[in-house]
Amino acid sequence: MWPMPVISRSICKKMNVSNSPKPVSPCVSICALDGDDVCVGCFRTGQEISHWGRLDADRQVEVLRRCQRRMDGELAPCLMDEVVPG
Repeated sequence: MWPMPVISRSICKKMNVSNSPKPVSPCVSICALDGDDVCVGCFRTGQEISHWGRLDADRQVEVLRRCQRRMDGELAPCLMDEVVPG
């Protein structure tokens, strides 16, 4: 799908959100979107990055799950495509 940067595996531990009421951003300051609009550093889509601060903890956890799937080479649609504006 896309080349995985070497540093990306190191964010796996950062994605463990069990000890935090709200997950920490997975940003590793490698901010570049690939052709699929996925960041090559944190594996969030551009929309997920833009909305991160406004998402509740449950949705942030879901974004992190999708990031992990993308990191593993699986397809994971953007969460924001499924969120209905309320």
